[in-house]
Amino acid sequence: MLGWELPPYNSGGLGVACYQLCKALTKKSDVDIEFMLPYEADHQIDFMKVTAALPQGVETIIEAGGVYDSHKYVYQDGHEEWHDIVGQQQMFERSVGRLVESREFDIIHAHDWLTFRAGLRAKAHSGCPLILHVHSIERDRAGGGDGNPLVREIEALAFLMADHIVAVSAHTKRMIMQDYDIPGDKIEVVHNSIDRDLMIPLDDHNVYHYLESLKADGWRVVTNVGRMTVQKGLFNLLHAACEVIYRQPKTIFLLVGSGEQYHELIALSAELGISKNVVFTGFQRGKNWRDSFGIADLFVMPSISEPYGLTVLEAIEYGAPALISKQSGVGEAIRNCLRVDSWDVADMANQITAAVRDRSLTEELHHNAFQELKQLSWNDAADKLIHLYNHHTATAASRRLAGAAA
Repeated sequence: MLGWELPPYNSGGLGVACYQLCKALTKKSDVDIEFMLPYEADHQIDFMKVTAALPQGVETIIEAGGVYDSHKYVYQDGHEEWHDIVGQQQMFERSVGRLVESREFDIIHAHDWLTFRAGLRAKAHSGCPLILHVHSIERDRAGGGDGNPLVREIEALAFLMADHIVAVSAHTKRMIMQDYDIPGDKIEVVHNSIDRDLMIPLDDHNVYHYLESLKADGWRVVTNVGRMTVQKGLFNLLHAACEVIYRQPKTIFLLVGSGEQYHELIALSAELGISKNVVFTGFQRGKNWRDSFGIADLFVMPSISEPYGLTVLEAIEYGAPALISKQSGVGEAIRNCLRVDSWDVADMANQITAAVRDRSLTEELHHNAFQELKQLSWNDAADKLIHLYNHHTATAASRRLAGAAA
């Protein structure tokens, strides 16, 4: 399996999904995973082997910011090289190609475009079937636009060459078919889930003491947790927040996360005159992250295009009902949530206002959503993937036998 991040060295939901999916897979019989990453770290994982696929001669890699930023590669001879994200995935491809020459395995399973070239290299070396797991495509990351043509080229080639594609939602499957002309029978929908046993419960002391004090005085808190990128639709959320605050002045918007739009969003909140009602926390982990959900009266995910949206499941686990964009895959699994088109600022403002005014509405929403959440399981996803593994390994074995007989 090829991935770009695992907790605790992750910047978003991809690493969490990979971790929890692999844990569910390894609980099944006869599933052994070697998970290759482009960096070295102590993940304290005992259910699979984690391997750092580093370029030859590299002693250490230093992050400039996060796992999706430029990195400094320090070599054993002392020289240093800086590589952007495209350069890193090219180095990962070469490193994986070198490692797989000394290994035996049955299936190659690669997560998202940064690992696709490495997956193709591994397939070329080994002849093993390649499954691509799509958590987002370039149109998602570009907020509905064309995005980076190089990334689109990598995705197009990989989708054509892969033996099978796994999409995290029917929404994502449709986009792959539309953007890359891939037939639907080559794409399997496997929804993300949540391992509730790994979710640390909230305690009695929320770190946002000032927000607790405001709530005791009748204020309401609307939370968003995620990367601050064009894909996430946070500009629209702030414009909606302006109208909500006008109608319901005792409303605080808690925005948790970081990204390239962080400073733009702070500036926009100032331009809209709502800075005193908007709190930017930056990237959070652990208790601070959990309490961001726990303090919320409503969780809002206004993404322009969201293949799935694990944060919605996390919000529901920690007590918050959700308003999601209709352009989100998680709505296929959670029906009991408010929905809005990501671009419809007026409707977004109306629904947020209704939620912060009506506690009975949000309580009923959360109760029903929590019942749905309890029915979700990574075991279902693991079973679907094992079926795919078995099918493609059997097909590959038949081809080898036919080739030998010929």
